[in-house]
Amino acid sequence: MPLKYALVHEWLTPKATGGSELVVREILNHIDADLYALIDFESSNPESYLYQRQIGKTFLQRFPYACNGIQNYLPLWPLAIEQLDLRQYDVILSSSHAVAKGVLTTPEQLHICYCHSPMRYAWDLTFDYLNQSKLGRGISGWVARYLLHHLRQWDVLSANRVDYFIANSQYTARRIWRCYRREATVIYPPVNVEAFPFFPDKEDFYVTVSRLVSYKQVSLIVKAFNQLQRPLVVIGTGSEMKHLQAIASPNIQILGWQPDDVVKKYMARAKAFVYAACEDFGIALVEAQACGTPVIAYGAGGALETVRDLRSYKDTGTGIFFKAQVEAALIEAVEKFEMYQGSLNPEYAREHAAQFSRQAFAQRYRDFVDKCYQKRLSLEE
Repeated sequence: MPLKYALVHEWLTPKATGGSELVVREILNHIDADLYALIDFESSNPESYLYQRQIGKTFLQRFPYACNGIQNYLPLWPLAIEQLDLRQYDVILSSSHAVAKGVLTTPEQLHICYCHSPMRYAWDLTFDYLNQSKLGRGISGWVARYLLHHLRQWDVLSANRVDYFIANSQYTARRIWRCYRREATVIYPPVNVEAFPFFPDKEDFYVTVSRLVSYKQVSLIVKAFNQLQRPLVVIGTGSEMKHLQAIASPNIQILGWQPDDVVKKYMARAKAFVYAACEDFGIALVEAQACGTPVIAYGAGGALETVRDLRSYKDTGTGIFFKAQVEAALIEAVEKFEMYQGSLNPEYAREHAAQFSRQAFAQRYRDFVDKCYQKRLSLEE
């Protein structure tokens, strides 16, 4: 009898189109699994690959503004995810950056979690979350701190419900160990390398593509390019959009949201792709390299695994790092990049990006799931 698989993710909405959603899509391409989430607004979206699919949901689906405001119900996420009844399945696969890993399982089931990040609200971004919201002050601030304290406790407890962790980078694997004291196998997420046009002839502008929210540090890029007076194109939307438009000098174009074909055009033709956030992996950095476009990135997190610094890889470098999230460091990196620019070979960037392809992910993920299940069977004999 074939195994029955369930795949659990946090939320499925039209605005959720990041790396974790790409992982969900790729898993479903290769494993016949029933899909579950806290909320689902994709199965009713005619433009979604999940249109008309049967998807298990929680009580949060019926809450006001759940589609665009699920973060407002953060304290209820653990309770909600524990209401999913998955007892009919042999293997539970979770794709988790918050609470998906916390589903309840039985001793007979195998639970493998692909962890994009330990819950940032509870760990890395706790103080950012408090300082940038109305919850950070007064009595409500103390209530929020108390709830986040208990959320961290639940997060650690729920990690014990996972049999095997997969991390999307070595950086995330270290964070999993720091938060949960659990080992994780690294399988890089899928990047649709073939969908990005290779374009060796670059034009005289820089580009960044990102959600325009504070931790992405797009304002840092804009301020640095205000001083550099180099042409910069900013693509993306978010809460910082108006602020960036207000501070940008005439050499900077802020285009807002753009369709995929426009994003790919700018990414392929840019002199370099600029990124200032600390990401767990950073799919956009790989997409840029797939176009043959070098990367100027903050030298931390997943970028250290996906970009080859020109100063260390003189013949096969694909970009350059800056060491601090300050304007002076980025300005220095851009100027250094322009000194090295003549030695760059766009084909090396494309070749380097290929190791993060969808095919590579699918093979590694399937092999890992099979290996874990065979190990489970051997322990039961």
